[in-house]
Amino acid sequence: MKIESKAFREGGLIPKIHTCDGKDISPQLTWSDAPDGTESFALICDDPDAPAGVWVHWVIYNIPKNMKELKQNIPKKETLPDGTKQGKNDFGKIGYGGPCPPHGRPHRYFFKLYALDTLLNARAGITKQELLQLIEGHILSTAETYGKYGR
Repeated sequence: MKIESKAFREGGLIPKIHTCDGKDISPQLTWSDAPDGTESFALICDDPDAPAGVWVHWVIYNIPKNMKELKQNIPKKETLPDGTKQGKNDFGKIGYGGPCPPHGRPHRYFFKLYALDTLLNARAGITKQELLQLIEGHILSTAETYGKYGR
């Protein structure tokens, strides 16, 4: 499975529009080659370079199995019209919270996609840890891309 973004190349700079210094909107993401048996997708975006440890920027799950893209600027709502649900990020909010690192060296922001063999029976608003517990034993494949942002 492969994931990429039109907004930034692998390891490249994430545009300001997707950060707290811009409009703080989610970037477009596209994926391909999901395995047979995929029933839904989940995605986690986090920053392993944060001073306090890994900082979670986005938790989104129950993405329909026929989808191959998250368009730019996903609404910051618990449940989207297609049934996709969003969890709570480490800013304490629902949906995407863009890069907002302290001044200094750029941080890395990883977007990890999971192809799952199930649709999760989970409420909206769960955390990354809760999602990881729910998907344990249901992961068919994963894909990852990352971008950088610094101030």
